Amino acid sequence: MPEARSAGKSLRFGIYEADLTTGELRKSGTLIRLQEQPFQILTMLLERPGDLVTRDELRSKLWPADTFVDFDHSLNTAVNKIREALGDSASNPRFVQTIARRGYRFIAPVQSNEKTATEAPGAASISPASPDRAAEVEAIQTTGALHPELEVPIPRRGLTRSLFLLIQIMYLIFYVEALFHYQDVYRIADSFLPARAATVVLITALVTAGIGIPLRCYMISTVAFDHRRFGEKFLRLFPVLLAMDQLWAVAPFLLAENIGFGAAFAATAALLYLPFSERTLVRLAYPASKS
Repeated sequence: MPEARSAGKSLRFGIYEADLTTGELRKSGTLIRLQEQPFQILTMLLERPGDLVTRDELRSKLWPADTFVDFDHSLNTAVNKIREALGDSASNPRFVQTIARRGYRFIAPVQSNEKTATEAPGAASISPASPDRAAEVEAIQTTGALHPELEVPIPRRGLTRSLFLLIQIMYLIFYVEALFHYQDVYRIADSFLPARAATVVLITALVTAGIGIPLRCYMISTVAFDHRRFGEKFLRLFPVLLAMDQLWAVAPFLLAENIGFGAAFAATAALLYLPFSERTLVRLAYPASKS
């Protein structure tokens, strides 16, 4: 029967090292102040990298049944202190990932400074120093983890941000083309609408394009530089963007004579959905900050 393996005295992850004997956390050899309870939570996470440590497990380990405290508040505060010590964030975790309403998972590779005394044949080591283990942790981070709000696997942020940027560039092209060919916009609208209505279409296109260009440039620069609070800012801008995008969704009908009614209808349907796609991409890349 295989024997249990012994735990290492300290665990390393990136430039950090947690000494389980002294209860000290160090960054590149420099001591980082971390209180006892947050350190105990960090230890539980480090001892099970890639695994979910449930809130119930943390409660039973650190808050005995006869302890009368606000458990949720105490746990959230302790996890926030861990993230502060590690320079981590809930919205874009590098170390401690929140699994909504369930618990937490340590998602970075962890290496023990001591070899295990005995180990079951074929059992995987808790240390992810090997390339296989590192790849496993990376897979957990990029495909295995679920988004805390959308309950879908979290894709790579680079992909979601790139798709969002492409959409903004597409709208910029729309606006610039409309401004450069505003006479054509009026001519086409005038061909099937009363003159007053065609004028309204032209004014609407010019005004929204004038507003849209700086707005899209702002979002492109913000996402390009990866402003971590962009998710909050986008949600405040979303009602304005939704109204503008719905107006521009009918633009393909101005080209119906050239592309056909069916193609114009299909393009309009896709454009009507596009602002909601933008919102989903932002929520995937910039989840709401939660403990």
